[in-house]
Amino acid sequence: MTTPVLRSAIPKPPAEPLPPAMPPVPRITVAAFCETPETTACILAAARDRHMMRAQVAVHHGGITAAEGTLGSSPSPNVIIVETQAGRAETLKALDGLAHACDPGTKVIVIGHVNDILLYRELISRGVSEYLIAPIEPLDLIGTITGIFNRPDTDAFGRTIAVVGAKGGAGASTIAHNLAATIARELHFASVIVDLDIAFGTASLDLNLDPPQGVADALAAPDRLDGNFVDRLMVKCTDNLNLLAAPALLDRPWDLDQTVVDKLLGTLRSTHPAVVLDMPHTWTSWARHALVDADIIVIVAAPDLANLRNAKNMIDVLRHARPSDRPPHLVLNQLGLPKRPEISVADFAKAVGLDPAATIAFDAQLFGNAANNGHMLHHVQPNGRATCTLNELAATIMGRTRKGHREAGFLQPLLARLASLRGDKSQG
Repeated sequence: MTTPVLRSAIPKPPAEPLPPAMPPVPRITVAAFCETPETTACILAAARDRHMMRAQVAVHHGGITAAEGTLGSSPSPNVIIVETQAGRAETLKALDGLAHACDPGTKVIVIGHVNDILLYRELISRGVSEYLIAPIEPLDLIGTITGIFNRPDTDAFGRTIAVVGAKGGAGASTIAHNLAATIARELHFASVIVDLDIAFGTASLDLNLDPPQGVADALAAPDRLDGNFVDRLMVKCTDNLNLLAAPALLDRPWDLDQTVVDKLLGTLRSTHPAVVLDMPHTWTSWARHALVDADIIVIVAAPDLANLRNAKNMIDVLRHARPSDRPPHLVLNQLGLPKRPEISVADFAKAVGLDPAATIAFDAQLFGNAANNGHMLHHVQPNGRATCTLNELAATIMGRTRKGHREAGFLQPLLARLASLRGDKSQG
């Protein structure tokens, strides 16, 4: 007679530890320049992975030279991946040329075929984000990209751009919506408009949309605030532009919690390169905090006395609250309104102590047609002066330089170090 064996007595093989959860890649643009079919296949497989569903990936043939030729005449993507089969000297020389074709802030990943620690150190000192040795796996590449944007010692991924009017009716909401659309269209940054004028917001009207959910739903569920939840509340306007709309309802007072607003904006910054805040013309504690805490501030003012007074007060408060930050960008709007006496641009700038970053003339037909038809300005006048002005303002705000005047993108750490060394020698 055999003795039964209990299942619990049978030794179980040790369980393999589960891999750590990998956060999704944020809304970025990735351009890869490959030299071998194996690397091309790996990047294409990574692009199809669910972790990369928010990213836009373009794969090109050719290595660093092809990247320099392609990027020299267009805005740089957020991440550039280049493959090289050359040795140390040739790789470094080619990367020095590529750096001048990139915008500052561009992340560069080099895939090489040489296991050389000296090359790795030289690349990192030049500002290259990572050096991978071929052959690579799709998950390794995804983990590298995710790690670049989640390192504790790096700046936050996205920028918050708060657009506020010096006075009601100055046109700040119109500027905010068109500025976000311009950043998305001209600079190819994934952008989101956050309409924080909860009761009277007009972003959905300006974009001819009627979203069922929006920013109020996000703020009402702070425990659920994460990237996936906010994604479901946003409405897609174009490939690179999303909207988190205001309900524009007066059924109850909208007293917002500052900590919840901070959490929402932090969530959006982790997934969008540009978060444009359409600020209400109020001075509550949460609105003041959101304004002071923004990465970039745009003050929109009309050329009259009330706007001048309010703009000066706002600029003075921000200078005191943000002593280490750049001053806000001043936009003088509605210039040349017929039969209205107005303060000149020079006098306005002198009074507030800040030169305007942009001036926009009053054009009743252009702005009226755009607002009434739910269009952006570039839809009504693609080559109009207001459209061109917003293009230049967007490039300035996002740190993009004009073609032919780029600084040496990812070489900035090396150039800064060389400059400091030259300074030390001159002092010695």
